[in-house]
Amino acid sequence: MIEIIDFGILIKDARKQKGYTQRQLAKKLGIDFTYLSKLENSRPDYAPKEELIRKLADYLNLDEEELIFLAGRIPSQDEDLIKQHYQDMPLLFRRMRENPEFAAKIFQQAKTIDNY
Repeated sequence: MIEIIDFGILIKDARKQKGYTQRQLAKKLGIDFTYLSKLENSRPDYAPKEELIRKLADYLNLDEEELIFLAGRIPSQDEDLIKQHYQDMPLLFRRMRENPEFAAKIFQQAKTIDNY
């Protein structure tokens, strides 16, 4: 079974592991602690910007790109690729949803290539 990770839970757990209070981390990030609380509880009034996500990743020692995707954003360096293949993306995601084995093969191949 695949574990589903939530953006808010991930940053909350990482913040606690680092020993930061919400107020301390929010001050380092330059945001109000109430917004950080909303992020951690998956109830923000607006989605965090990529710059804030990258800062969170830096302070919490998390992978920036993974955190950006988990927040529902696309990293700016990947936007052109998505735009070039925008018509194929729904099909790719639909096939991956319909066929978990296909999805596993795609991800395994990407990991194999990434490890070269």
